[in-house]
Amino acid sequence: MNEPSESSLVKCLMVKGLTVSSAESCSGGLIAHRITNVPGSSACFLGGVVSYSNDAKERLLGVPHSALSAHGAVSEPVARAMAEGARGVFGTDHAIGVTGIAGPGGGTPEKPVGLVYIAVAGPRDTIVTKKFFTGTREAIKEQTADAALELLLEQLR
Repeated sequence: MNEPSESSLVKCLMVKGLTVSSAESCSGGLIAHRITNVPGSSACFLGGVVSYSNDAKERLLGVPHSALSAHGAVSEPVARAMAEGARGVFGTDHAIGVTGIAGPGGGTPEKPVGLVYIAVAGPRDTIVTKKFFTGTREAIKEQTADAALELLLEQLR
């Protein structure tokens, strides 16, 4: 059986002496939960924000109101701003930002249930991926956390 992504991530961060934080919307804190379930994670995980409302995204993470009004909360610019905001707020080397629609409601033809944007901000740049997940609300949250942890691991390797 393979080691869970969060265990691999914590090991990698600790070996490299790096830190991480998170800014979560649709995953509701699941990424932070999974990282902090790993013994010793306090050495590399400095904190996270569950910014479910647009107001929280703006006030806590510095997401520009213009990005929210022009693109909506579920968008590449907002995921990017969330990750970069968390990195700044917590002073970490890297940060994960996720925003999406976990369902079962809330989707539209343009932004269906299961649409998720995942951003990883690092010292050099910020990358954002667009994903489409399926299943129940819980399944979409799990897939979001899996993909976010894997994306950061890829960047660190």
